[in-house]
Amino acid sequence: MSLGAAAVSSAATATKLRDTGFQPGPFPSRDPAWLPPGPRFGETPRSCFPDSPWRLCFSSLPQATPADMFAKAFRVKSNTAIKGSDRRKLRADVTAAFPTLGTDQVTELVPGKEELNIVKLYAHRGDAVTVYVSGGNPILFELEKNLYPTVYTLWSYPDLLPTFTTWPLVLEKLVGGADLMLPGLVVPPAGLPQVQKGDLCAIALVGNRAPVAIGVAAVSTSEMLTSGLKGRGFSVLHTYQDHLWQSGDKSSPPSITPLALGPPDVTEEKRSIQADSTLQGDMRHLTLEGVEEENGEVQQRCGEKSLSEASEDPSIGGLNPDPTDSKTLQEQMDALLQRCFLHALKCRIKKADLPLLTSTLLGSHMFSCCPEGRQLDIKKSSYKKLSKFLQHMQQERIIQVEELSKGVESIVAVDWKHLRITSFVVPEPSPTSQPVQEGSREQPYHPPDIKPLYCVPAGMTLLFQASGHKKGSVLDGSEVRTVIINYAKKNDLVDADNKHLVKLDPILCDSILEKSEQHTVMKLPWDSLLSRCLEKLQPAYQVTFPGQEPIVKKGKICPIDITLAQRSYNKKVTLVRNLEAYGLDPCAVAAILQQRCQASTTVTPVPGAKDGLQVQIQGNQVHHLGRLLLEEYQLPRKHIQGLEKAPKPGKKK
Repeated sequence: MSLGAAAVSSAATATKLRDTGFQPGPFPSRDPAWLPPGPRFGETPRSCFPDSPWRLCFSSLPQATPADMFAKAFRVKSNTAIKGSDRRKLRADVTAAFPTLGTDQVTELVPGKEELNIVKLYAHRGDAVTVYVSGGNPILFELEKNLYPTVYTLWSYPDLLPTFTTWPLVLEKLVGGADLMLPGLVVPPAGLPQVQKGDLCAIALVGNRAPVAIGVAAVSTSEMLTSGLKGRGFSVLHTYQDHLWQSGDKSSPPSITPLALGPPDVTEEKRSIQADSTLQGDMRHLTLEGVEEENGEVQQRCGEKSLSEASEDPSIGGLNPDPTDSKTLQEQMDALLQRCFLHALKCRIKKADLPLLTSTLLGSHMFSCCPEGRQLDIKKSSYKKLSKFLQHMQQERIIQVEELSKGVESIVAVDWKHLRITSFVVPEPSPTSQPVQEGSREQPYHPPDIKPLYCVPAGMTLLFQASGHKKGSVLDGSEVRTVIINYAKKNDLVDADNKHLVKLDPILCDSILEKSEQHTVMKLPWDSLLSRCLEKLQPAYQVTFPGQEPIVKKGKICPIDITLAQRSYNKKVTLVRNLEAYGLDPCAVAAILQQRCQASTTVTPVPGAKDGLQVQIQGNQVHHLGRLLLEEYQLPRKHIQGLEKAPKPGKKK
């Protein structure tokens, strides 16, 4: 549809709305929103679509779901701490609204003891909204008895809702209050997620699986495909960068690598790249259609531009995926899940680790056992949830799972003599099994060779010049030792009565002794002489990365610094600095930790530093970080400080 035709269609639609046969659907504290007669948006009972796990539990959605109600500033009515009974009710509501979440994940989202606030507010149009705030970030909001997650929650649980993908240029329109139109969708090779009208969905951008918006499907997936991806697709409720997001810590979306479904054909990949560039060029001229003015305010919806032709291109991805392919993928994911589980039990988990939280089993052990080039995703398996998979393993009597505390499951026993564990063959690690960047899998990481060196200062020039060294010369420890021994022997300073002692001449006195010692200390043992000399020399170091020339720098190399910081509401975060000095990309490390820890990660500039970056992970993740740096990256412990801040095993809950 051309832009001119779109404008005519919009005007015709506005004229029809004024005719008889359309009735006003009152939205609370809002001006009437005109709707056609018949079933209102979201009024379909849940029982009509029993196979849809994302259908909201409540009877209906608001009659006229508004575009992002947080696009403008809201007014806070009250902010109170949640009561114990309300906390339990909220946890039950979350479990009912999002059945894909396990009990341990619900407990993490709605903690039992940490501070949780209820904020009641009025949106800019008067809608009464209840927001639940944990750790300074809004995690859920409730509108007309329907519960919705915020982007902060979806960054920790990116697979909570079916996710649709759009172009980065569309985000600006969504933040401005527009709905997402179907021509703006990007169809993946596996096809669009299967949803029904009224299902809650997440919206992400190309290249990053972290959601940036939350909306309600205006039509089902089958209707989207039947229409040729034309028309309104989603009513957007909340976006990254809107005022609800701004009420939190304003962190950016983490980098979550899109799921890889297999190596694409080279020819198809080239065609896809060409189509993508064409689409991105078209998106720069995206206009808004269906602009409706109500009391001076403008409701915007992402305009429809003729992108459906490109969306139908087979290089973008088939609209009707083969059901046998999805079945094969599910079987492959089942096999991968069992492989990682058995590998973790056989090689990574010991009896002393029990009882072990089921979330720790997945985040710390099973993910790290995933083969290179594969990505473990339980929701793509037939089990759908970790708890169901572990129940199946318990039925086979491989493990025993118990709920040691309310809502938190732990593995309390493992039968290491079980046939499936003893017969499991541990795969041999490939030469490239230790990548620096788990998200990109570019090349294996090898730690640099770090060698301490010493520079000759001005005050010790006379001591070293006899050996051909001058001020600023760089030597290693063995060269310094040789210079001192040769100097002592050449000047006949070795004590004749005790060869373990060295007499100090004026040059040695000036070089290594303090002023208060120059008239009292006449002799020193060899080891004391050498250690004092090394202390007086200026420190330096040499870093050699594999395949590169050595780099010599003055001063001491800064260790990788791990610290814990306190945020609002007594929340802890783990900060990691100086990764670049050891050839580590902070963004790549953040992506790995985000998957391993199942927590939000961000990369920010180091305060007060010019070029340094720091990685921030929610919670105390020193244990995961230490395992990554010491065991996988093989970095020496002496170059890492802060490992002692890991939580003690006795404090597990």
